[in-house]
Amino acid sequence: QVQLVESGGGLVQAGESLRLSCAASGRTFDNYAMGWFRQVPGKEREFVAGISSSGRIPYYADSVKGRFTISRDNAKNTVYLQMNSLKPEDTAVYYCAADLRAIPSTTPRQYEYWGQGTQVTVSS
Repeated sequence: QVQLVESGGGLVQAGESLRLSCAASGRTFDNYAMGWFRQVPGKEREFVAGISSSGRIPYYADSVKGRFTISRDNAKNTVYLQMNSLKPEDTAVYYCAADLRAIPSTTPRQYEYWGQGTQVTVSS
């Protein structure tokens, strides 16, 4: 069993930055890949970024490439999402998730564990 707790969401203006954190507990953190997803009401949950179990290989959705950076600290059992140059369309609930394979999937159903989500709101 893996428990995931996100933090760092909030209300910012367009162009500003936020850093989300996801603290993991339960199983050996560095055995699994991690992903960040986001969801707005009425839409499907979408992939934002993922990182391999080693932390060496990041993956990004085209919509955030060049603005968001995913990283992980396996010593702290934590994954981060640094979000720069935020836009109003980035407004969503952001979720972290654990994929028990080494390489993250972009598909939500491939993830075994999910956090409760943290709201990010970007005003124009």
